[in-house]
Parts: sequence; C-alpha cells; structure tokens
Amino acid sequence: MSGIIKLSRNTATAPYDLTATQTVAFSHYNNISAQLPIDVKSGKIVEGGITEQATQCLNNIKAIVESIDHSMHDVIKINVYLKNITDLEYVDDVYATFFPRYLPTRTVMSVAALPMFDALIQMDAVISNGEGSGTQAPCDLVKIARNTANAPNCAISTQTVAFSHYNHISAQLPLDPKTGNMIAGGIKEQTGQCLKNIKSILEAIDVPADDIVKINIHLKNLADIDVVNEVYRCYFPDAGIARTCGYMPARSVIAVEGLPMGALVQIDATVSHGDGTPPQAVEDRHGLVIKANNTHNAPQTSLSTQTVAFSHYNNISAQLPLNMMTGDLVDGGVNEQARQCLTNIKAIVESVNHVMDDIVKVNIQLKNIADLDAINDVYTTFFNDNLPARTTIGVAAIAMGALVQMDAIVSNGEGTPPEV
Repeated sequence: MSGIIKLSRNTATAPYDLTATQTVAFSHYNNISAQLPIDVKSGKIVEGGITEQATQCLNNIKAIVESIDHSMHDVIKINVYLKNITDLEYVDDVYATFFPRYLPTRTVMSVAALPMFDALIQMDAVISNGEGSGTQAPCDLVKIARNTANAPNCAISTQTVAFSHYNHISAQLPLDPKTGNMIAGGIKEQTGQCLKNIKSILEAIDVPADDIVKINIHLKNLADIDVVNEVYRCYFPDAGIARTCGYMPARSVIAVEGLPMGALVQIDATVSHGDGTPPQAVEDRHGLVIKANNTHNAPQTSLSTQTVAFSHYNNISAQLPLNMMTGDLVDGGVNEQARQCLTNIKAIVESVNHVMDDIVKVNIQLKNIADLDAINDVYTTFFNDNLPARTTIGVAAIAMGALVQMDAIVSNGEGTPPEV
C-alpha cells in the first residue's frame, strides 16, 4: 500500500525506555507502550499513592499523545494493570477527569507484578491516527462509540469504539445486563456470560462473531482453562462458512491476580469492521478480507489461529516457549524460553512474508518480573530497526509451567487480499 509507513516516535515529555518505543503508528492507529507512574524529570515513581500514580500514568500517555498532535479524545482503548484490584475506585475518579466527554473502551485487571517494584499501576493505550501515518493524506474517517442495553453498561467505558476497519470491545465481565450483577454459577457459567455479552455487542452493530480477529481471556485461576475452552468451542467457529474453514480468532490467555467485582474471568476482543466507519463507502469493504494463517514452523492449536490479518494489521496469538520438534517447553531457563517465544513469533511473521521490524506492539507476560533484564538481553537481538511499543506484566502462572509468554501485532502493509 503506497503512502503507508511504520512511524516510531519518542518524546522527551514522557519517560523513555531503551527496550520500547513510546508510540508506533501504522495506517490509522497508534500503539502506545505501557506507561508506569514515572515522573519524567526525576525518572522515579511519583510520590504518593494510587491516586497520584494513576494521574501520572495518564499524564504520561497524554504527553505522548499530544507530542504527535493528537488529543486524549483520540484514545480508542486503554488497558489498566493494577497491583491491587481494590484500588480501582480511586483510579476511576482520576480516569474520568481525563475523558470528560467521551470514554474509550477499557480492560482492567490486577497483576502479580509490574516492572518497577514501587509501581501500583501501569496503563497502555491505542489511539486513532486519522492522518494514516507518514506520507498518507488525511482520511475521511470518524470514530464511532456505541453501547447497547443488551450487554452490561459501564459508567467509565464504552462497550465498542470503531475507527477505520476495526472495532475494539471493552472487557466483558460475567454480568447479567438486566441487573448489572454477577451471574450465578462458577467458571463455566461466567465464561458463557462473557461471550454472550460480546456477542450481544456485536449483534447491536450488525457484526457476526466470526469477524473477531483477536480474543484476550483473563483468568483468575489458570487451572480453569479446560472448562473455559469447553465453553469457548460453543461460540467459535460461529457461522457455517467459518465452521467449514475451521476459522478461529487469534487468542491470548493471561492469568491475573484479580478482576473487577471478584469475577473469575473476563474477555475482550478486537473485531474486523469491513465497512470501515462512516463516511467511508460500504463498497470499500469489498477490497478487504480476513486472512487466517498457520505455519508448521510454529506451535499450532485447534483453539486459535497463529495470525489473523485484516486491513493493515496482523494479530498474532500468544506464543509459549515450545520446542517445535517435541511440542514441549524448550530446555533451559528464561533466556532460552524468551528466545523460543520470539523464534516462534518470527516464524509466524515470516510465514506471511513479513519481518520482525514490521511488529508494532509486543505484549510480554513473565512468571517472575525479576527475569526482565534477561528477557531484554534476548529481545533486542530480534529487531534491527526501531523497537515496537511494548507492555510487560508479571503473572501468577503461565500455561505448561512456562516462565514467559508473548503475543504481537504486526503491520500488514499490503492490506489483505484482494490487493488494490
């Protein structure tokens, strides 16, 4: 696609990390690295408690957003990672002051650890980038924020926000939309309700479940994954054509310390939105298709596709450090496991004729946050150009007893076939 480039940018008005770029733009989106509550002048965690730290995280995001001539109104989605889920009410008080007229989609969880010991919170974001990136001319695209009464409404987030060819769905808790209360039952019932809420949101915007390109499942207890998968298979593939080709979205499963309202599970989603967003012509959707791809050079699973491309992005499923020859965890420690995760991502990226430097965002989950330096030693060797945006969290557990897991978003410069 002529006129579209990956644009990596840093500003001195926000904390700078040698292992990530603050914001990486491609096509109509910017991906912003996780921001810790660091005072840019001192380089240290801001003084105070959760209120001051939440304010600093949002100020850092705002500084990055404004450095590229955007505003907080352009934020599409925010992820909030808390050390203690009970701090959420204080975060919400601050959060609302940054979004007085419009609320992005949002996912909230508490995690086992954050990259700096004294940090109580970190946040990352995705923002709309209406000028495309680089040399692309301004585009007639608008952001559409929508809610439906058929899914739980939240005073602090919007259910779905569309821009260009994607919809971003807020994390859905297992809430009954009529009462706003947690549904009765255990993990099976809660998983079903989360997926039901997502489906209701999609139906409200006339989008089928098979237009989902990426799902993130946040679990309080990773041992519940077999039950979650049992329910999950009832929802995907959804339609006849998807069942015929066996289409499954890309997927990441993340163990969390806590979820809002004491939930056992929550699920968010990224959805292809083929009609773009008005005022784009409906006919524009005919030049775009979902393209799901697996390669034998990386681990495969029946529950997800390795990479799902739509429009100008590829969405890559979470990769465990599995040895392709045996299907088991690679021998060695965190250094070897990090290398294997990145090798698997590289194999997937190269299988769709891309390179690692096309990656715009990487998400890393670590069993032990103290391993981060060892991860970084390996991580930087996989990139030759500007580093992607990045988010790193510590988790209580990873599937198969792994020490690390990674997923990624890749720029997809040729769009997706049929090419124009």
